[in-house]
Amino acid sequence: MANDSPSLTFRRPVLSLVTGSFNEEGNVDEWFERTLAACRELAERYDLEIIWIDNASTDRTVEKVTTWCMRDPRVKLIVNARNFGPVRSPFHALMQARGVACIYLASDLQDLPELIPAFVSRWESGFDVVAGVYKSSSDGFLMGRCRTAYYSILARVSDSAPVIRAFTGFGLYSRRVLEHMRSMGGPSPIARTLVAEIGLPSTTVAYDKPPRKYGATKNDFLRLVDQAVLSLTSMSKAPIRVATLTGLALSALGFFMAAAYLIAKLLFWDSFALGQAPLLIGIFLFSSVQILIMGLIGEYVAAIHQRLQRQPWVVEKSRVNFSQDDPTSRQDL
Repeated sequence: MANDSPSLTFRRPVLSLVTGSFNEEGNVDEWFERTLAACRELAERYDLEIIWIDNASTDRTVEKVTTWCMRDPRVKLIVNARNFGPVRSPFHALMQARGVACIYLASDLQDLPELIPAFVSRWESGFDVVAGVYKSSSDGFLMGRCRTAYYSILARVSDSAPVIRAFTGFGLYSRRVLEHMRSMGGPSPIARTLVAEIGLPSTTVAYDKPPRKYGATKNDFLRLVDQAVLSLTSMSKAPIRVATLTGLALSALGFFMAAAYLIAKLLFWDSFALGQAPLLIGIFLFSSVQILIMGLIGEYVAAIHQRLQRQPWVVEKSRVNFSQDDPTSRQDL
């Protein structure tokens, strides 16, 4: 798929729209129809740029998006060499945006394209980040409680500004926010944590998150847990501090218990039996805590290792409708 399309000449400030996909063929046409319809009222003030990044879909997603690229030169497509996941791939696409502001929305239509004018209006009034936050969703009771607990924990332990609750990345980012995000980067850059770390003025737009019409979510429970752990370890030193204090407290407890047993044994040598129960309790208690703390330290070591590797967010297989002067790779290496 060659990158031989003519370069667009922008006459007005550029507004960029970014989305990502993996096997979303059922949503492609409706996404474009609704998104372009929502942007019509902005056409007099902004030129539009749409960047669609695909994580090596195995269905007809790339074929359908390519058809839209041929139909509309404002639509650009990046196809990844493999599936790089729902964090790295969209972030890479955000870094390719040329607009004075960039809106990210998922291709599954659970992020409503109809909110685009409201995002732009809030940004024009002076906010650098306009976050779409859902009031309700079809995630179910258990997942809803897990999300609530996640945001509560982050709010308590975060070293930066609080993470915006119910913000999944759907929203508008100003150019200066994007440049700060580019410089901060990281191996697994999660937009909502970077927004909190940057701390520029932000506001929210609430909406009801609809259920999926087509396909199934690719963010399964394990992926969500992985993102939650990444967010926690990247935003706070609290877990490692808790591990240190827990280790210190248990070490002191173990020392006093050992001293007490030694004294009791010396004073009552013949009548005091050590017994197996205290030994087994002590062994299992201290071993389980040690394993937990080692795993926690391992998360931080893994994050350091990933950052030192300096790997690209994605490896691109092909591009469509990009000009020669568009950015082509990770910019913080």
